[in-house]
Amino acid sequence: MVTHSRSSVRHRTARSSAVKVALASLLVALAIVHTTPARAEESDAATPGGVEIVMRALSFLGVPYQLGGDDPARGFDCSGLVRYVVDLALGLDLPHRSEALRRFGHTVKSGALAPGDLLFFNTLGRPFSHVGLYIGDGRFVHAPARGGQVRIESMQIPYWRKRFSGARRISPAPDRVGIPHSEPGGSERPAQESPDVGGGDQKP
Repeated sequence: MVTHSRSSVRHRTARSSAVKVALASLLVALAIVHTTPARAEESDAATPGGVEIVMRALSFLGVPYQLGGDDPARGFDCSGLVRYVVDLALGLDLPHRSEALRRFGHTVKSGALAPGDLLFFNTLGRPFSHVGLYIGDGRFVHAPARGGQVRIESMQIPYWRKRFSGARRISPAPDRVGIPHSEPGGSERPAQESPDVGGGDQKP
C-alpha cells in the first residue's frame, strides 16, 4: 500500500508538471497569435531568448510570494522571479533588486514591447520599484506582493497603466554576461544587493 501510494504521488506530480509546461506553451502561442496587427508592426515578433523567458516564467504560475525569495522552493519576490527565470533562460546572473535590473539590457519603448522584456513599475513611491516579465498581448507575469502568487496581469489595468516606469530588453550576449550595459546616467552595480521589499499595496 505504501509503495503504491508513493508511486501515485510521483505520478500525479509528474503529470502536474507536464500540464503546467503544456499550459505555458499554449499561453505563449496565444499571446503571439492574438497580438493585434498594429502592435505586431511596432514590436518584435520574437527576440533572442524572449520566448524561452516567457516559457520559464509561466511555468512558475501559482508559486507563492516570498520576500527575498529567488527560487520556486522558497517562493519569489518580484526581482527574485526575474532573476531566476533569466538565469534559466539566458544563463545571466542578474542582481536581486528591481532598481538595479534597470541598468541591464537596453531601453524599449512601450509600443515596441516583445515577449521576454522586463517591465518596471512605480509601486513604492519611486520608479523601478517593481518588475515583471512581458508575455505579449499587453500582459505580463510577476510576483505581486505579500499574500499573493506568481500571476498574469494586464498592463491596461488602471493601477498598472499609471505606474508604468519603462521597459528593458536583455539579450543572451556571451561577452556581456553579468555586465550592465552603460547608458548616460547609469552607475556601477553595487557589490551587494538587497532583495525587493515587495510590490506595494496593489489594488488593480
